[in-house]
Amino acid sequence: MKGYGAPGTPEDLNRVGVIKIGPEDAPNVLVLVPGTSAGGGYFVPLANDVVENTDDWQVWSVERRENQLEDHSVLDKAKRRDDVTSQEVFDYYLGYITDASIDPHNEPPDDATVAYARDWGMKVAVEDLRRVVTAAGKLGGDVVMGGHSLGGTITTAYATWDFNGKAGVEDLSGLVYIDGGSNPAPVSPEEASFSLEGLAGGSPWLSFGGIPAPLAGVFSALGSTATIVDPDSPSIGQNWSAFPANLKPPVQVTNKGQFGYALDAETSPMSLRAAQVNAGRLAESGDPRGWARAGEITPLRRWAAMLSGIDVKSADGSAWYHPQRLTIDSRAVAAGNANPAQGVLDVHATHGDVIDVPIYAFGGALGGQRVLDAAAALATQSGLPESRLTLINRETTYTHNDPSAATPDNDFVDNLLPFLESVGKKGK
Repeated sequence: MKGYGAPGTPEDLNRVGVIKIGPEDAPNVLVLVPGTSAGGGYFVPLANDVVENTDDWQVWSVERRENQLEDHSVLDKAKRRDDVTSQEVFDYYLGYITDASIDPHNEPPDDATVAYARDWGMKVAVEDLRRVVTAAGKLGGDVVMGGHSLGGTITTAYATWDFNGKAGVEDLSGLVYIDGGSNPAPVSPEEASFSLEGLAGGSPWLSFGGIPAPLAGVFSALGSTATIVDPDSPSIGQNWSAFPANLKPPVQVTNKGQFGYALDAETSPMSLRAAQVNAGRLAESGDPRGWARAGEITPLRRWAAMLSGIDVKSADGSAWYHPQRLTIDSRAVAAGNANPAQGVLDVHATHGDVIDVPIYAFGGALGGQRVLDAAAALATQSGLPESRLTLINRETTYTHNDPSAATPDNDFVDNLLPFLESVGKKGK
C-alpha cells in the first residue's frame, strides 16, 4: 500500500507491504512488526496459529519498504517447484560471487544508488505503519500492534508517537512485545550525532551477525527454502569457498542439516544468537547427514517456513537490506519520553505517559527480564494498573525466535490467544 512520502526516496519505493492472514471479513487485526533484518514472512506460521484459534481476528504482517530492493525472481520459482535446480538457484544468488562466468545473476544495488535509504529511520517506519493501522481500523474492530525484537521498540515508538498532538496508541487496543521493547534510558545527543556522522560516510545497511548485506538475508532465504523444497540433497553451500567457516558442520550434510546446524542454539555461533532456535541436532549417521528431532521446541521445518516465506510470493522472513538509520533511531525512543537525542534524530516518541491499553510482554533469551521491565515501566509512567499487564519470562528455555516459532506447545501463543480475546473494544 502507499506509504509515507520520504524526502529523496523514489516514489515507487514509498510503499509499505502487508501480508494478510485470516478471513477478510474479520473486524479485528493484529498488526505484527518484524525485528532487525526480518521480513513479513517471518510471522506467517504464527499468524496461522492465531486465526485458527480465535474468532473475528486476522493478522497483518508488515513488510517494510526496504524489502522492495530484494530480488526474489528465482527464489519464487524454487518455492513454486518450477523448472529450476538447486544449483541454479545457488548460482544466481551466490555462485556468481566466486565464478564470474555465471550469468544472469542477482545484482545487489550499489550503496551510492540507494543513498536515500540512510534516511529510512524511525520516522519513516512509523509513518508507514500509520498507513497500515489506518487501513486496519477501517474494518471497524480492534487493532492490536505487536513487535518482535526491534519490532518491539518500533511498537513503542508508534504507540507514543506524536501525530499532530495525538498519540498513536489512540488508534490501538493493545500492545504485544515479543522479546523486544524500548529501553527507557535514551542515547545521548552526542552519541546520536556521532552515529549519524558514521552513517553519512558508510553503507545505508546494517551487517547482521557480522555478515554484510545482502548476504545474511540471502543465506537465510536460500538455506530455508532448500530445507523445504530439497531437504535431503547434499548441501551446496557447505562446500562453497566463500561460505563462513563457523557455519559449516564438521561432516558432510544435507540442505536440512546445513540449515539446522547454522541456526540451532547448540551449534550456531554466538554472533547469530538473534537468529537461533531450539530445533534439534544433526543426525548421528548418514552420508550426507540429515537433521534429527531431539526434544526441540521449534520444528526445523517451521523455522524454515518462517524464513523462506514458503507460501508468499516475492517475500521471505528476512530483510536483506536493513537500514542502519532505523537501528540508530531506536535508541532515542526511550519508552516514549522526550529527550535531547530525539531532536537530533527527528524522533517524535513523546506520549509515553498516555498508554491506556493492555500490554502483553514475553521475554526470551535475548530480552528476558529487560523486556518485562520495559513494558512495566511504560505502564507505570502511564498509570496503567498491573491488572492490565501480562508479563512472562522464558529466557532460560526460549531462544530469541522460539516465541514466534515453537509448536505445538508454545507458552507465548498460549497466553497471546486469551489476551487477544479479552482486549475488548479499544482495550478500555
